[in-house]
Amino acid sequence: MPNNQIGQQPLLTLLSDFGDRDVYVGVMKGVIAQINPRLTVVDLTHQIPPQNLAAARFCLMNAYPYFPVGTVHVAVVDPGVGGRRRAIAVEFAQGFLVGPDNGIFSGVLSQSQAMSTTGYAYAAVELTNPDYWRTPQPSRTFHGRDIFAPVGANLASGVSIKQLGQEINPASLLQINIGDCKQTKTGVVGCIQYIDHFGNLISNIPGSYVQGKTWYVQVAGLTIPGCETYSNVKVGEIIALVGSHGWVEIAVNSGNAHSQLHLDWQATLQVVLT
Repeated sequence: MPNNQIGQQPLLTLLSDFGDRDVYVGVMKGVIAQINPRLTVVDLTHQIPPQNLAAARFCLMNAYPYFPVGTVHVAVVDPGVGGRRRAIAVEFAQGFLVGPDNGIFSGVLSQSQAMSTTGYAYAAVELTNPDYWRTPQPSRTFHGRDIFAPVGANLASGVSIKQLGQEINPASLLQINIGDCKQTKTGVVGCIQYIDHFGNLISNIPGSYVQGKTWYVQVAGLTIPGCETYSNVKVGEIIALVGSHGWVEIAVNSGNAHSQLHLDWQATLQVVLT
């Protein structure tokens, strides 16, 4: 698969838990510009909660479909930096993924609809070739600068993934287990997989389960009606609906469901069909 279409501007995205207080993100962009100043760099977010791999997984999974085929996605949420975890690049149907092998790509790969016959990515490599790093002696605490950013820039500039290192079995890539979504006699049981900036509690239950049906959510002793829009309830009232990302979520009209309900990551909830 070519890195980008003929005549298309090379495109690279960045996702991290670095925030915007320090210079880490800017430094990564500087490294990318040293390799190819013509690259278009898009910041998906740098506000992932520190070391929260599940949040990184969710955000990347819900962002990649909106980018052109061949886009390179560099994701750096890396609590194992400098340790034994692998640094990897992955080619899949829609583009490339660059970052640590700690499960942050498992959501993207599970959703990609054009995988190989094995059900995994087209190709994966461990980043063992220092020719494409910023330095052959990378910092033990900042692989985003010294390995992932330069590798991503080189990929987006046309370097073949096979040149980046040793090929590995895509089936060996680490997965993040966020809990299964299980059907019951009356509906489906799932869990909270992400909490966004507004305090919306986003479950792992696909909206397709409730499409065209009457339903409600049971959680923490509450029964929350399933509706279509926030305005279906009064300001300050709790609501369940399918968000723009396609998952069932719990929200408060003009409020914060996370702080109001005191529910957190992995909390169990049940959708009941009526």
